[in-house]
Amino acid sequence: MPYDAKSQGVEKALERVRDSWKMRRKDDDDRKSYDEVFNKQNLMRIYKLMTDGVVDKFDFTLSTGKEGNLFRASTAKGEFVAVKIFRTSTATFGDMYKYVAGDPRFRGVGGGNRKRLILVWAEKEYMNLDALHRAGVRVPKPIARHQNIIVMEYIGDECEPARQLRNVDLEDPGKTARTILDYMRLSYRKAYLVHCDLSEFNILMLGGEPVIIDVGQAVHRDHPNALEWLRRDLNNIARYFRKKDVEIDVEAELKEITKP
Repeated sequence: MPYDAKSQGVEKALERVRDSWKMRRKDDDDRKSYDEVFNKQNLMRIYKLMTDGVVDKFDFTLSTGKEGNLFRASTAKGEFVAVKIFRTSTATFGDMYKYVAGDPRFRGVGGGNRKRLILVWAEKEYMNLDALHRAGVRVPKPIARHQNIIVMEYIGDECEPARQLRNVDLEDPGKTARTILDYMRLSYRKAYLVHCDLSEFNILMLGGEPVIIDVGQAVHRDHPNALEWLRRDLNNIARYFRKKDVEIDVEAELKEITKP
């Protein structure tokens, strides 16, 4: 049986991923995660990104989430990027669907096809990143998407990724809170989006400035639950900053964000 170019490409991608994989797989969970993310289908998709010049090698894992894994990767020029690979057999299938159903951008997408929903979710996160970036919200700049893989701006430096808001001592908590609230306003008014899961876990701090991440679940403001989820986001931010002696009037902010 001939060994075609695509097969060679997949093997090449596999070899390069393995060579650049820095995480030690210490237990069965790590091994399962590796095997699940770097299956043959994903390797074919990674190879496509490599041949397109988007990614050259994988450096190390940034995070392992409920939907997929995030890696720092490098381009052929040595520039850092972040690569998110969504697992096609995720345990959060039901939770994902409720943020797709009701979003007017994805009418007709049913909840019965798991793999199709994951691809829609990846497309949705990429679209959300693009809309937020263009609206002036500080998010990782989207670079490329192929099927269930998103390549975006890496938030951090060559030594380590940026830390979550919850793990940073803020020099001026009031200023940071105001910036986040302004981003929520821009999201709603200019990008027509509500984050739906905003908290100190989904905000990174880079150079003293907040960066909003994990926007896959963000919905169009015409979603029937958009205002409920916007209020939830505001309550999360108010709760966190109350610990920093910063008081946020949730109802006043909600009115300001959503005013015509």
